[in-house]
Amino acid sequence: MLQSHFLARIDLRGDALPDGGALRDLLPRAEFDVAAALEKVRPICEDVRHRGDAALIEYAEKFDGVRLKRVRVPAQALADALEQLDPQVRAALEESIRRARIVHRAQRRSEHTTQVVPGGTVTERWVPVDRVGLYAPGGRSVYPSSVIMNVVPAQEAGVESIALASPAQNEFGGLPHPTILAACALLGIDEVYAAGGATAVAMFAYGTEGCAPVNMVTGPGNIWVAAAKRYFAGRIGIDTEAGPTEIAILADHTADPVHVAADLISQAEHDPLAAAVLVTDSADLADAVDKELEPQVAATKHITDRVVPALSGRQSAIVLVSDLEDGLKVVNAYGAEHLEIQTADAAALAARVRNAGAVFVGPWSPVSLGDYCAGSNHVLPTGGCACHSSGLSVQSFLRGIHVVEYTRDALAEVSRHVVTLAEAEDLPAHGAAVKARFDDWKVPQQ
Repeated sequence: MLQSHFLARIDLRGDALPDGGALRDLLPRAEFDVAAALEKVRPICEDVRHRGDAALIEYAEKFDGVRLKRVRVPAQALADALEQLDPQVRAALEESIRRARIVHRAQRRSEHTTQVVPGGTVTERWVPVDRVGLYAPGGRSVYPSSVIMNVVPAQEAGVESIALASPAQNEFGGLPHPTILAACALLGIDEVYAAGGATAVAMFAYGTEGCAPVNMVTGPGNIWVAAAKRYFAGRIGIDTEAGPTEIAILADHTADPVHVAADLISQAEHDPLAAAVLVTDSADLADAVDKELEPQVAATKHITDRVVPALSGRQSAIVLVSDLEDGLKVVNAYGAEHLEIQTADAAALAARVRNAGAVFVGPWSPVSLGDYCAGSNHVLPTGGCACHSSGLSVQSFLRGIHVVEYTRDALAEVSRHVVTLAEAEDLPAHGAAVKARFDDWKVPQQ
């Protein structure tokens, strides 16, 4: 790697690109050791299991510097937060909610019955989970948008019991950030807890005196949240072990370097481990983006604590490729959380993307639009997990149940095949369960 002003360069021009894991190994990625964090969260989770609210209060003081009187947020605090919310922020949240509902309502699935044979049907029912626990981060920044992105698909799926947790804030008297509370109030969520990190996930998974256990936990968070999700996977459903945010941009000479630089910075300001990756076949564009980054970084807010460490970290780079075909191969291998396509024929290339949490097509679809008001969901797979996982959606909160209904004649018609397969697998009782339904085991022969 040759270091430029902020972003390292990885030159993949010339030779044929390797396939699969070999190509992924050439690409930048943040170090995110969930396994190591798992050992640290294990005793915390078990402490919450045994001591409940007392442990939550103790950890809030230890990790957040807040001495709580109670973990659950009073209803009045939710109402007050909404009443005191800046009208412009309220209008923006309401529009974000409106657009998210449009998209997620269209994801609902309907029951469908298939007649396999006369008298034999299989019906697929879609049933929401009974109770979910949603997590809204509250560390370096406040994320009311994450409240929307978690709550709306759960509500549109028909989940009847929804609880939300966000870290206690000393600045706000031990309550979560008031904008988080206001977003909950706008969405009709009245069960809210001042709990953060692994303790919040443990509260949801085990339940406490004040919080009933849930079936599923979703929402982005830090490495401790990811580790706790892994710890409880199997006991509860989870969406994903979210890591640091990522943006990848596939661009050619037609891209505007001002836009590209701005979009890279927009994700770098999340976290010093945030990944910002530009994949391009144009060395001129790479140079122009490098040049444009300097004044834009200087003019942004979180320079030294987030933006510069993120852009200069091992997880960020400019990747030079021979052509856009190789560029497409690179971004599919990378599997970015957010992928922008800024090329001459962006829609055609976007249609060929197989691995990405969300794809943003053309110069007027920046990632920040998706973060807030596109209508799409911003809770997305990171760390290459987009190669096998999807972002949060209505489907995340639904379970497909097959309902099988056969008549006597329909079972008789297929019974010899069932018995044959049972005997082939050395499971004779399976076959006997069918034979027992026919007095003399006389079934139609084909």
